[in-house]
Parts: sequence; C-alpha cells; structure tokens
Amino acid sequence: LLRCFVTYAGSTHTVEARVVPDPYPVPAVDIGGRFRFKAVMVGQGTQVEYIKLYSYLETRRQPVLVQQARYLPPFPAPRPGQESADLTGMQHLFAGPVERELQYHCTLQGVQP
Repeated sequence: LLRCFVTYAGSTHTVEARVVPDPYPVPAVDIGGRFRFKAVMVGQGTQVEYIKLYSYLETRRQPVLVQQARYLPPFPAPRPGQESADLTGMQHLFAGPVERELQYHCTLQGVQP
C-alpha cells in the first residue's frame, strides 16, 4: 500500500494506491480546487515495477503538470517497530501566478526487507 499525505491551504488529504497493471485509469485527486495529485504503483500481484507520483496545477484551460516523480525498486523497508517506510520525504511544490504551495509525503506499507 502506498499512502500519500497531501496538504494545501491547511487541509490534508490522504491518497492511497495499490498495485495496478495499468496506470492510465487511475484518477488524479482534487486537492482544494487548486491542485490535482495522482499516485500509481504499477506491477502484478505483490511485485511492483515502479511508483510514479504526479502533481498538477489546476488552470482555466486544463491541469498543468508541475512535478512527476518516479521511484524504482528496491524500495525502502520499514524500520524495526514501524509499520511503514518513508518513500519521498516531505516535498514542497510552488506553482501558479502567486506561487501556491502543495506539500506531500508518501509512505509504503507491506514492503519486505
């Protein structure tokens, strides 16, 4: 399980992703009407080929990609006594005419050491 905590304007949204064979049908999640966030884990069964995170700025015409991050195996395993492993660390994105800030960090659960 990939779990991302996405914060904009003081409100935090939890975005979760499970392994899928095709990333295209996975929808981007609206974040406060200003951003969209999409998290995908592509693979088969329990085997993850890659993880991609997409952050978009909402504009009048269409969402504009601000950041795409790709993570490849081996993925970090949880530290002893913890259920999840940190994947991204805290990310800060600034976008738009007045540089709105989107923050997120993602963790992985179920990773085998």
